[in-house]
Amino acid sequence: MRAMPDLVRRELVETCRTLVVKVGSNVLTGDDGRIEQSRIEALAAQVARIQATGRHVIIVSSGAVAAGMEVMGLDERPADLPHLQATAAIGQARLIARYERALQTHGVHAAQLLLTAGDLESRPRYLNVRNTVNTLFEYHVIPVVNENDTVSTEEIQFGDNDQLAALMANLVPSPLLVILTSVDGLYDGDPHAPGSRRIDVVDRWSDELLRLVHDTKTRHGTGGMASKLRAIRAATAVGESVILCSGLEPNVLDRVMAGDAVGTLFLAQGAAVPAWKRWIGYSARCRGRIVVDAGACRALCRDGRSLLPIGITRVEGRFERGDVIAVCGPDGGEFARGLTNYGSEDLKRLAGKRTSAIAEELGNMPYVEAIHRDNLVITRMPPETLWQQAAG
Repeated sequence: MRAMPDLVRRELVETCRTLVVKVGSNVLTGDDGRIEQSRIEALAAQVARIQATGRHVIIVSSGAVAAGMEVMGLDERPADLPHLQATAAIGQARLIARYERALQTHGVHAAQLLLTAGDLESRPRYLNVRNTVNTLFEYHVIPVVNENDTVSTEEIQFGDNDQLAALMANLVPSPLLVILTSVDGLYDGDPHAPGSRRIDVVDRWSDELLRLVHDTKTRHGTGGMASKLRAIRAATAVGESVILCSGLEPNVLDRVMAGDAVGTLFLAQGAAVPAWKRWIGYSARCRGRIVVDAGACRALCRDGRSLLPIGITRVEGRFERGDVIAVCGPDGGEFARGLTNYGSEDLKRLAGKRTSAIAEELGNMPYVEAIHRDNLVITRMPPETLWQQAAG
């Protein structure tokens, strides 16, 4: 972590073609927990100005439950799933109407996209979402995205809109993700404690960052700073930069697009990852896990090779050929994901065997690789100590 010239921020803005703005409930609600239309109007005015520069904008907005509580006269967020989903359904109609009214003032319209995790895990549905977003851009309409709480279950939910925003950034070209929250960035301690300082730039991801914060849930929100950092880690891993800043600061998006030093800038880690690999690594659901030895770990991470069956030491779960599976190192930690060329039962038979032995067993072996490098994504670079365990 170090200071970074404003030039870097300006370069990010210049190369940005699509701004993805995540808006938390705490940004939209006042002290009484009600949605404040003035905040949506201020956001809409900035979005319209950004769109006028020729860029596209996606808004990923929380606030449906808060809006529903307002309609129903509820003082506390429902605790059980049916009442929570009903409140979200009631509030979503009001929330999108507020955005449409605010944007229409500037000659811009809003489109509502309600998604579940299943919509982005399925490759055909993922592509349909991307096509819809691109078509809305053609019409100069602002997509306003939220999780479809009325049908989401534990198995098909994002968990919070921070994760959804990171996935939406995967859909579009040259994105810049801006997460608006109630604090003005990441601090090296409690933001409200004397002596805590805001971190201006994070140029290299470290899990130590997660130890700076604790997951919290507010009266109207579902995530906390730890959730935001997990989403930021996923976004930066595929070559995207992220700015975390206060949505309560006047004209904060204008300042971001001017290259001003607002909030905390998290710089992309390495080159941008192609859209196909983004889907494999961060949108599709893993159907199983395999554990590989240190030699395979080194071959995948350092040498950019495909995964051969000989490097596999254990196969977990049930999956079919073409499913996305997690690849874990000898320490059990996941470091990659990929499309498997074999189902779990076949892979258990092939694990640890040389290619010549597999050919003798299967005859015309359809694939030499368990996972081809073109269908594999490194999601977390493991420590080099794992590679050093490999012979030679």
